[in-house]
Amino acid sequence: MKTKGLLIVISGPSGAGKGTVCKALLEKNDFWISVSATTREPRDGEIDGVNYYFLTRDDFQSKIKSKDFLEYAEVYGNYYGTPKKSALDAMNLGKDVILEIDIQGALKVKENYHEGVFIFILPPSMEELKHRIINRGSETKESLVTRFKSAYKEINYISKYNYAVVNDTVEDAVKKIESIIIAEKCRVDKVESEILKSKEGIIHE
Repeated sequence: MKTKGLLIVISGPSGAGKGTVCKALLEKNDFWISVSATTREPRDGEIDGVNYYFLTRDDFQSKIKSKDFLEYAEVYGNYYGTPKKSALDAMNLGKDVILEIDIQGALKVKENYHEGVFIFILPPSMEELKHRIINRGSETKESLVTRFKSAYKEINYISKYNYAVVNDTVEDAVKKIESIIIAEKCRVDKVESEILKSKEGIIHE
């Protein structure tokens, strides 16, 4: 019995390590990673369809009108969005789809696709979060304060998610997410739905 894939949305505050966790998760599992679309210019080495789908502003706005995105936003004059069709097509083929997006994007996806599995990545502590952001070495004193204040605000959105995973070590965080995915696939409402579809197929044969 072939089951539909899950839409797994992973986000969390800056410095929580969600990007590192997602990379390790994808290395261990045959998941489908969603590629975002954007109107910004490609940077050196970026490949269309791999890093992003690079669209003109007119094309992007046309897709907004056609409701072709699970979520989108305009950031610093450029649009960014998650294409809907490719993600849904992969799920219909039984692939689990990973979206690593910011919190505002995740909440928009939840509005459009409430069946998704929403996972919030947390740091072990706020002190560790601050330590990780400082260790990046890319922040000024002012931007560090801004980013840290933003992280405090973002953590308040945790109640909008289905699960919270503390990223104490990447290996443990990946195991927890894998366990969540297994549990989601064993939920009675999901299994029951697939059984009913299977029965209908047999009846109509």
